[in-house]
Amino acid sequence: MQILEAHKPFEVQEVEMTDWKQRPVKNNFFELVLIKDGQGTQCINYNDHNYSKGNMFLLPPLKCHSFTIEKPTKFVFLKFTDSFFKNEHRSIMEKNEWFNEASYILSNYNQLPGDIIKTDTDRQYLKNLISMILQESRSFGNESIALIKSLMVSVMEILIRNIKKGSFYEIPKNNTDDRITKMLTFINENIDKPEQLKVENLAEVFMMSPTYVSEFFKKQVSMSLREYIIKAKLKLVEIRLLNSDFTLTQIADDLGFTDVSHLSKTFKRYSGISLRQFKNNGEYMLLKRSACTTTAEA
Repeated sequence: MQILEAHKPFEVQEVEMTDWKQRPVKNNFFELVLIKDGQGTQCINYNDHNYSKGNMFLLPPLKCHSFTIEKPTKFVFLKFTDSFFKNEHRSIMEKNEWFNEASYILSNYNQLPGDIIKTDTDRQYLKNLISMILQESRSFGNESIALIKSLMVSVMEILIRNIKKGSFYEIPKNNTDDRITKMLTFINENIDKPEQLKVENLAEVFMMSPTYVSEFFKKQVSMSLREYIIKAKLKLVEIRLLNSDFTLTQIADDLGFTDVSHLSKTFKRYSGISLRQFKNNGEYMLLKRSACTTTAEA
């Protein structure tokens, strides 16, 4: 097994296996997995998906995962760690922008197994970028930090571009009205901008009457517009609680809640537990994640 570690705020591993073994690193944010060669099955929380050469997956945090290897498989794991968003050399604005982009990926990725890349062009781009990151990390060490960071920016942008084709709500396959997909994407991209999400603005953007926007949305999604927006915000709350050093006041302000009390009451109403309970449970699950992975491998 060959293990390559790039300099934080991310890590790179290239591993060839004939049997899945627990890796000596943990996924405390999320990973992009490239199948360079091989064949088998990926499992996340007991959901299976076949894999083969060229497939790419995301492994979000708090999810048990394993691979059943049918043919010897070469994996590349590109791991985004929490320090990617806490780099002291970044300005606050830049840090927040990066974290918002990563949060977009996590909140809109449906967290089920499956190849995440939608086009052959983007798949080739990512394979090339990952190859460059591996080569730089092998060959130049500290001299490559700035270049590797730049390559990671490109990786992130391509992931976002592909995930923007969906949302955390899965549209039924028989739905032929692409306006709802565009509307969901618009909402997810502007979830921290309350003015953009007002019915009047959505009506203008999507050329509908204000009275029809809510009716259209509920018919397509089987959920009210208000409920969808709240649930989308709460997904970001969960991500920030577990993967950042943002305070509750910052989270509430960024996502348009009146104050921490408003955020806390809303979170408990929809999740059934308090913010403190969620954070404690989430941190516990992160610590237990490797055990969960081992169980899944058995």
